[in-house]
Amino acid sequence: MASANSNWLIRCQGVNVEFSPDQIALRDVSLCISPGEFVSIVGPSGCGKSTLLRVAAGLIAPSSGTFQLAETATQSHRQRVAFVFQDPTLLPWRSVTGNVRLPLELTGSGTGVESLVAETVNLVGLSDQDVRKRPAMLSGGMRMRVSLARALVTRPDILLMDEPFAALDDLLRQQLNEELLRVCRSNNRTTLFVTHNVSEAVFLSDRVLIMSAGPGTILCEMDVPFAYPRTAELRSQPEFARLTGEIASRLRGTAE
Repeated sequence: MASANSNWLIRCQGVNVEFSPDQIALRDVSLCISPGEFVSIVGPSGCGKSTLLRVAAGLIAPSSGTFQLAETATQSHRQRVAFVFQDPTLLPWRSVTGNVRLPLELTGSGTGVESLVAETVNLVGLSDQDVRKRPAMLSGGMRMRVSLARALVTRPDILLMDEPFAALDDLLRQQLNEELLRVCRSNNRTTLFVTHNVSEAVFLSDRVLIMSAGPGTILCEMDVPFAYPRTAELRSQPEFARLTGEIASRLRGTAE
């Protein structure tokens, strides 16, 4: 299913990913995502959600169909997209600052690096004391903040997130959901977010895409009507519970 909105930043048209004749990950996936939109993807385990993110990141080429980013004259695909994985994958011998600085070192960025790193770690809520620590000294939530800062430091157009909060307890997960929304909305960051948590998807998103069991395709999309900014109180509202329940019901149907 593709959005009718012609103002798109990301567009998939009939994307298929086939690793072998017996291993088809995606089948006929079509979607459009507008600049600044936050879109979550939910679906059964093994339905191809992570594969779709890897197509968006340019890590996997579609077997057929097309994946496009709206054209820009100044940046390559790699420069425009940042990926946050479920595992923060931080370099254990580097400090927080050193880990966040790494993408800028790899792209050969010149002047202003230190101020950009400092601005980004502050954006995700890391303190001056935190930035000198190594990953082993940080909690799981703090490591995920560092991973997010490392993705944001290059100022990408698009943020891809593959179940980044899955390993965290529910209270911390909710807190980081609120922090993530603050960061993404303040920078108008286009975000494609994979999760198994329906409540998380509803809280964060403008739209939720529901994928079928593998080979994965997009069965339907659900608009999320709640205005931004969103606060913790939203989770206790009847309409939030109703929409979460409706999406969960549709998701259960994909596994039957």
